[in-house]
Amino acid sequence: MTLLKKAIASILLLSALKANAQDKALMTAFSTSYDYEAIQKYDAAITAINTVYNPSSYEMNLRLGWLNYLGGKHKDAVSFYQKAIVLMPAATEPKWAIINPLTKLENWNETEKTYLSILKLDSKNASANYSLGLIYYYRKDYVTAKKYFDVALNLYPFGYNNMLMGAWTNYFLGNKNEAKTLFNKTLLYSPNDKSALEGLNLLK
Repeated sequence: MTLLKKAIASILLLSALKANAQDKALMTAFSTSYDYEAIQKYDAAITAINTVYNPSSYEMNLRLGWLNYLGGKHKDAVSFYQKAIVLMPAATEPKWAIINPLTKLENWNETEKTYLSILKLDSKNASANYSLGLIYYYRKDYVTAKKYFDVALNLYPFGYNNMLMGAWTNYFLGNKNEAKTLFNKTLLYSPNDKSALEGLNLLK
């Protein structure tokens, strides 16, 4: 019995030492990657993380997504962020992060899907609603754009972008009174605003 206890104690000690060494290597890798990032040596920063990379680590995938994005490797960045999203499906953090490389790749369909997935987790998020409004606005789908701009506007009624884009959307929908009201409110925030003045001039 004593020998068995000693054997178990030895195994536990070795496991603890191994875990401690792994933790130290991980800390060193992340620290090194931050140092390289600070001097814009992104490939070196990526290599530092790759030396300890574990595909099931949310933190590593998120970090590699960011570093690849900074290094202009946008497809790789998307890939790592997607892995992070799978690992933490209830988190909005990687979803916001993946929008950066998706935007650089001009992948608007995936960007749209990402914003919609954020709203499933956080339906009243003003930024996601506004950004979706922009996507539909530039597609000239003003009905859908208004739906999202209205949410953002209700959350931030005196937000410059919300008022101005809400005004233009209502203008294109033929809602002249609503457009005029919002253009005038925009001028309260930004006197002599060219876009708001243009809109009011068109409504005359």
